[in-house]
Amino acid sequence: MVIEQVRTEVLIAGGGMAGVVAALAAARNGAKVILCQERSVLGGNASSEIRMHIVGAAHSKRGKTLETEAREGGIVEEILLECAIRNPQRSASMFDLILYEKCRAEPNLTLMLNTTVIDANKSANRIVSVIAARESTEHRFEIFANIFIDCTGDGRLGKEAGAFYVTGREASNQYEESLAGEEADTYRLGSSLLFTTRDMGKPMKFLPPSWTRHFSEEDLKFRGHSSWEYGYWWVEFGGTMDTIADNETIRDELLAIMLGVWDHIKNSGQHPESENWALDWFGFVPGKRESRRFIGQHVLTQSDLEEAVHFEDVIAFGGWPMDTHPPQGIDAADRDPARQPHTNYVYGIPLRALVSANVDNLMFAGRNISATHIAFSSTRVMATCGVMGQGAGTFAAVAVKEGLPLEQAVHDREIISRTQQRLIRQDAYLPGIAANGNLAKSAVVRASSEQPEGAASFVLNRHTRSMHGPRGIRPDLAEKGTHRWMSQPDDDSPWIELEWTTPISLREIVVVLDTGMHRRLTLTHEDHLYKQLVWGPQPETLKDFRIIVYSAESKEDGQEVLYVCDNYQRLITCQVDLKQVNRLRLEVIATNGLDHARVFEIGCY
Repeated sequence: MVIEQVRTEVLIAGGGMAGVVAALAAARNGAKVILCQERSVLGGNASSEIRMHIVGAAHSKRGKTLETEAREGGIVEEILLECAIRNPQRSASMFDLILYEKCRAEPNLTLMLNTTVIDANKSANRIVSVIAARESTEHRFEIFANIFIDCTGDGRLGKEAGAFYVTGREASNQYEESLAGEEADTYRLGSSLLFTTRDMGKPMKFLPPSWTRHFSEEDLKFRGHSSWEYGYWWVEFGGTMDTIADNETIRDELLAIMLGVWDHIKNSGQHPESENWALDWFGFVPGKRESRRFIGQHVLTQSDLEEAVHFEDVIAFGGWPMDTHPPQGIDAADRDPARQPHTNYVYGIPLRALVSANVDNLMFAGRNISATHIAFSSTRVMATCGVMGQGAGTFAAVAVKEGLPLEQAVHDREIISRTQQRLIRQDAYLPGIAANGNLAKSAVVRASSEQPEGAASFVLNRHTRSMHGPRGIRPDLAEKGTHRWMSQPDDDSPWIELEWTTPISLREIVVVLDTGMHRRLTLTHEDHLYKQLVWGPQPETLKDFRIIVYSAESKEDGQEVLYVCDNYQRLITCQVDLKQVNRLRLEVIATNGLDHARVFEIGCY
């Protein structure tokens, strides 16, 4: 078979949420990117093949209006907001399409579906190229790159490259982790299969296959099953096995378990109200939680999360509980299916936990990052994986464009700082890192009206969310306040403007809006969770607005540089080429429902 040689700057293996976001971030920041995904759809555990919720810090009892806005932001927020608008029917396949379209829309990104990285070629401690196979077209590719990012979850690329990794659970004394067991073992979190059901309006029979497992109410006493529209994450199995090598066996047993739970609901007589309900869909691809974890230049531990350690090279953040499950899964019938101690604060994730300890040009993002089993149990969820992907992809692009090898860039304080500032400018959130470089900082701010807790001057305070409230960031890193301009409700034509004494040159305008980031937002087929969402435009967000720029020469005749209609996104950017600008005005025409206008920041660069 002929092997086609391909060259790029950043190669990303794995098209789950971490890989998709990493690829988009790297491409948008100027790097040539190839994304290899072994399946025909993107999204991994969030795809139509598996249908797990995308959850993260905001889904873990963190969220208070104007105080704790823990949703991930950045590209993850962009994707979820778009899904809420384009997918009112909550179709899993429509989410696949949105991810596919976003990747296809980036000129720097080459998407290779049904393509699996199966080998790596090295020279000394560096990956030179990888071999990728696409069986559907009988193609083989040798892909050369400067930086390789493993977002496969299972760590296939890194394993082939000889990267150090671990599996199983550490003993408590190895990293002084109180939540770990006394002895190390090979056990891990199991995998799950979900299902969806529908009320058909008439009696529906369920005839289980002969190999279906049987469950009683006693077997499920710790596993709630009173609603049926969206299966159960606790249909879990395989934690005592090898979740890679034994994946086919695990899948077969999960089918028997999942159908057995539905058989109990339909045919045991314990749930007669299920008479009209029928299975609509169920998965054949296990939603995998845990397999390999790489050893990076820093290993995240329980204390890192509990103490919310401030890392100088913070590149992402998390906040899901340390969510461990009994490795026996559903067979641990006498135990709760999860133990979920919450951390007091949102915590930072350092760049070093995303860089291999022994392969010079290998990064990773997602559930395979450098963490103990206990720390991993929090970082593994998909919204957190996504923000790690944005951090890794952005850093890789900055390093490549600077011409620095990864092993040098990861220790370069200037490159790390530049990456952090770029991430913040692109709506990533990094606890304890303040934004800089905004020319608006030297302007005088005025507005048509303002509320006491939403002064116009707040658009200049370098914060684009409030995180000082309950379960926000560490108090010593927090700054209290709403950090946004809020007009008065009776202001019919709200506006806010910046004016400079000394005119500036302007290349880019960035507007950060309020999208209700204290609330949960995720594609769900579960009615209980859906009722907690605003699925559609977020009411706080400006719907229609325009920006007018005035020059020193023509103070009264402004130039409209941006007119936005039917907006639902949080981050709006506008490229311009203007000189001698002395005033900029944002005029609000309509919101998506709120009775007043809100703006976090007007960035001028």
